Amino acid sequence: MLMSISPRCHNPDSSMPDPRNKLPENVPGRYYVDSQCIDCDVCRDIAPDNFKREKGKRYSYVFKQPENRLEDSLLQEAIAACPVEAIGELK
Repeated sequence: MLMSISPRCHNPDSSMPDPRNKLPENVPGRYYVDSQCIDCDVCRDIAPDNFKREKGKRYSYVFKQPENRLEDSLLQEAIAACPVEAIGELK
């Protein structure tokens, strides 16, 4: 029997992004990356205009908040694709 597994299901210890654990490099605004980031490249591949890698500490962060619908859509896609649910959105 084949089972379809969501990308987020592979890590049972993951939890929802926590704004209290936002990485200090995130610019202020609606989106952020928290300390669960595993430096997987997914968000940087999806939205390279909004995410950067902190090379020394090996994680990604939001360096620019979205400025248009396309960028906002890409941030939403990055949230859905993040394997450890490290990208959050303040509502």
